[in-house]
Amino acid sequence: MSLTTAFISELVWAANQADHLTAFEKRRLLDRAVVTIREMREQVGIAASETEADPVIDLQTTAAGIERQTGDQMREALLDAANMIRTLRIILDETE
Repeated sequence: MSLTTAFISELVWAANQADHLTAFEKRRLLDRAVVTIREMREQVGIAASETEADPVIDLQTTAAGIERQTGDQMREALLDAANMIRTLRIILDETE
């Protein structure tokens, strides 16, 4: 299992356990996801976007206000991050 696949699994697991994770653990996962997505986008050749339309900005906003997020919002953010990384991994695998 690659590191990317393991991280996707970790995000999905965390989404299913969101009510049992600490704010620190949730923030750390989202921050790692943002870094991973940005690095993978760079590898694919997707230009960085710092607009509000960028879903990565939503992940950062969620991480910054982690204490105000509901369990459903956290699950959605973690699953969105996992899906973005999975999609980018598929694109990277096709270009190799």
